[in-house]
Amino acid sequence: MTSPRKLWQHPAPESTQMGHFQRDLEKSTGRKFDSFHDMYLYSVKNRSAFWEFCWKYFQLIHEGSYTKVVDESARMDSVPEWFAGVRLNFAENLLFSRIAGDKTDKEDDKIAVSEVREGAAHEIIHLTWGELRRRTGALVQAMKAHGVVRGDRIALCAANSIDTLLVFLASTALGAIFSSSSTDMGTKGVLDRLLQIKPRWLFMDDLAVYNDKTIDLRSKIGQIVKGMESVPEFEGVVSLPRFSSQPADISSIPRTKTLAEFLAKAGGNEKLEFERVGFRDPFLVVYSSGTTGQPKCIVHSVGGVLLNSSKEGRLHSDLGPDCVTLQYTTTGWIMYMGAVQTLLFGVRVVLYDGSPFIPGITALVDLAAQEKVTHLGISPRWLHELQQAKIKPREIFDLSSLRVVTSTGMVLRDALFEWFYDQGFPSHTRLNNISGGTDIAGSFGTGNPLVPLYVGGCAGCSLGIPVDVYDSTIEGGDGIKGVPVEDGVPGELVATSAFPNMPTLFWGDKSGKKYHDAYFGRFDNVWTHGDFVSIHPITKQIVFHGRADGVLNPSGVRFGSAEIYRVLEGQFSKEISDSICVGQRRPTDTDERVILFLLMRPGVTFTPDLVARVKSAIRSELSPRHVPMFTFETPEIPTTVNLKKVELPVKQIVSGKIIKPSGTLLNPKSLDFYYQFAKVETLRESKL
Repeated sequence: MTSPRKLWQHPAPESTQMGHFQRDLEKSTGRKFDSFHDMYLYSVKNRSAFWEFCWKYFQLIHEGSYTKVVDESARMDSVPEWFAGVRLNFAENLLFSRIAGDKTDKEDDKIAVSEVREGAAHEIIHLTWGELRRRTGALVQAMKAHGVVRGDRIALCAANSIDTLLVFLASTALGAIFSSSSTDMGTKGVLDRLLQIKPRWLFMDDLAVYNDKTIDLRSKIGQIVKGMESVPEFEGVVSLPRFSSQPADISSIPRTKTLAEFLAKAGGNEKLEFERVGFRDPFLVVYSSGTTGQPKCIVHSVGGVLLNSSKEGRLHSDLGPDCVTLQYTTTGWIMYMGAVQTLLFGVRVVLYDGSPFIPGITALVDLAAQEKVTHLGISPRWLHELQQAKIKPREIFDLSSLRVVTSTGMVLRDALFEWFYDQGFPSHTRLNNISGGTDIAGSFGTGNPLVPLYVGGCAGCSLGIPVDVYDSTIEGGDGIKGVPVEDGVPGELVATSAFPNMPTLFWGDKSGKKYHDAYFGRFDNVWTHGDFVSIHPITKQIVFHGRADGVLNPSGVRFGSAEIYRVLEGQFSKEISDSICVGQRRPTDTDERVILFLLMRPGVTFTPDLVARVKSAIRSELSPRHVPMFTFETPEIPTTVNLKKVELPVKQIVSGKIIKPSGTLLNPKSLDFYYQFAKVETLRESKL
C-alpha cells in the first residue's frame, strides 16, 4: 500500500506545544520517541505514568491529592476511577486557568467572549474576562438564592450566546449538573431529555433567529412547562431575553419568570464562588441522537473532561492565549462543549448564532477573517456547499490568521481534502479532521502538528486513548472476545482499556445495563464505538467508512455507506443534492441488499439514464459488489437537528420494522416515505 497524497506539513513542529510536550515527556521518562506514533504507543501502554505526567503538566486548579492514578488491573467495563482524592471545579478552571492568566486587572481587561448573530456582524457583543467573571458571579448568587445546590440539574434550551455561556458557568461553578438543548429541537425532543434528568430550572430563550426568520418560542415554553407538571423537582422556567434588554412578555405562562426577576433575588451580590467536587463527579449530561427512540443520558465527569480537553486543546490543536476560536454549533451538540471549553486556554471565543449562510454563503468565512479567527470549527457539509458554489475563500478574504480548520460530524470525503488545499484555503492552514464525540467528550481520531497531513480520514489517534480495529464479521455478545485485524483491513473501532474521559454512567441507569449494552455488549471488556474504520499501515491515519450499524453487507462483502456517498458527491454533485444508502434485510430475506435513495437538485429529473450512470460509476470506482440493487428518488433525507443524515431508522423501516422517531430528528415525517420500500419488489425505480 502506498501513502496518500501529502497536503500539509508544519514548518517547525518542534516549536508547537505538542513538540514541547514530547521533549518534556522524553526527559521525564528517559526515552526517545522517534515519531508521534511511538509517543502514542507509549501513552496507551503506560497509562498511569502517561496520565500522571499530563496531570502535572497541565496544572489544573484543584485541591486534595491522589494515591493512585487508576487501578490498571480493573476491568474496563467496571469504569474504574481516576485520581481519587482530587477535587476541582469546571467553571473555576475555565475562568481562572493558569493558561488564561491570574486575577490581575490587566488580565480582566482582555476580551474573553464575542457574540455574533446571523446577518448582524456589525452588532458583535464583546465581554472581557473581568465582565465574564462578574456576570457569572451574579448568576451564581441568584441560583443560590433560588436554592440551587450541588447535584441539582440545570437545563437550558437556548442559542449559542453569552447568556447561555453564563448559565453553563454558573451552574458548574455551584457543582450543579448542566444539560443543554437547542431551540430548533421539537418540544417532544426537549421533553425526552428533561423528563429523564428532572432539572430544577430550565433557562430558555424567549425568541430565536434562523435563516433570516424570527421565531417566537413562548408557545414552546408553555408546552414544556405543561409537559413537566409531573416532575416535583422542577421549579420552573427562566426566560432569557434573546434580542434586547426588553424581554418578551411571559406573564401568561405559568411557572415562568424573566432573567431580570431571577437575578433580582440575589440583591446585587456578584460574589463568584466555586464548589469543588471529586474528579469523577458529574457536571454534564449529553445525549445520544435517539433517532429511533428515547435518547440515552450520558454523564461526564469534571476531571475526566478537563484533563482530556487540556491534552486535546493544547497539544493536538495547539491552542493558547493568542488564539481566537469559532466553532459553528448548536447548544444541543457536544461541540458546544468543545467550543466554550477553549476558555481553558485563555483564548477569545466567538459565539455564532444562526445560519452559516446568512446573509450569504461566505458569511462564516467573512466573520473568521474579520475577527482574525485562528481556529475555525465546521462540518464537511459546509465545506461541500462552498465547493459546489465555486467559492475560493483564500482568494476573497484575508485568512492569514487562520491556523486550523477542524471538521467533524460526518465523514470528510477525499475530494474535499484536496479542494481545501488546491482551491479553498491557505496552504499554511491545517485541516484537522476529528471523530469521537458525544460518548467520550473528546476524540478517538484527530490531528496533530507533528505529522504530515495526508488525504483522507483523521491524521491519527488521540494521545492516551487506546484505539484498535476489531473484526466486524464476529457476531459478538457477552463474553465474546474480539479479534484485532491488520492495518488496512476495515473493522469495528474499539478502545481496549480505560481512559479518564469515559462517561461515568447513564442517568437513570441504576443497574448499569444500558451503559454496558451500549459500549461493552459486543466484545468482552472492550469499548465498541460503532464506527466502521481502518488504519492506514504507513501513515497510521484512521479512515472512516461510515457507522458500523450502517455497514452494508450484501453477499458477505462489507463496506461503508461513505464509499457510495464519495462517488456520488465526486461525480454527480450538479444533479444530486444528497443521498442516503442503507441495507435491507427483512426476516424472510436470506441476504442483505443495498438500496440507494437520491435527492435531486431543483430542476433536475430523476431518470433511468441517471440510475444507469450512477450504477456504472459505483461499479467503476468501487466494484460490482458495491452497486445498489435498487435506486430510488426521495423527496427528503432524514436528518438530526445538527444536520447529520440518519441511516439507522431508514434501514430499520425498509427492513420491515415500524419505529417511533425521537424528537432529535429535524424532519421526523420524512421517514413516512420509506415504509413503502419494505415491499420493494412491488415498486419500480423509474416510477418514483
